[in-house]
Amino acid sequence: MTAQLELVHVAPPQAQADPRADHFVIGQLIDSGARILDIGCGDGALMRLLAREKQARCSGIERDPAKVRACVAAGLSVTQGDAAADLSAFPAGGFDVVILSQSLQKMPDPRAVLREAARIGGRVIVSIQNAAHWRARIQLLVEGRAARWGEINRPCTVRDMAELARALRLSVETAVPITRGRIGAPFAKTVWRANWFAEEAVFLLAD
Repeated sequence: MTAQLELVHVAPPQAQADPRADHFVIGQLIDSGARILDIGCGDGALMRLLAREKQARCSGIERDPAKVRACVAAGLSVTQGDAAADLSAFPAGGFDVVILSQSLQKMPDPRAVLREAARIGGRVIVSIQNAAHWRARIQLLVEGRAARWGEINRPCTVRDMAELARALRLSVETAVPITRGRIGAPFAKTVWRANWFAEEAVFLLAD
């Protein structure tokens, strides 16, 4: 069965909070008090948002030692580590939700990381930049370049993510398209439309 996008209508974020659009959507998908593991948590912005708005019990794993130190200094529970190598040490079902917020594309083996994330969490939330958005297609056509040197950042499309979930036997419970920071554009259940017109997407996956 082909994975399909399910449109979720959510209220626009509060202007004063100014969270990243995918962070705001993720916050709407989290239950209050949930146990969260944020893989590739960066500066901890999402963890702070979830702790503040959802009283979530957040832990993070981050490769960059400078970012880890900044998170710890801010009182966040973050461990320095490589998700590709270290996730196997986490117990099955140890978290309610595992989050990969624009970090799955930077993993050397995204399939293995997503499989481990599904083992560790009851649900997995993944946000991606959609490389198949029509503007990106035109840019590639005109400039003839797609590589971003200096870091692993694989191009990924909405269709790629849906097919990867299906290959790992994960169901797409919800997928929210984002365009120019606007959440919940009416792409209904058709993957191809979101694949063309969504700049980003947030997927809620379940085993």
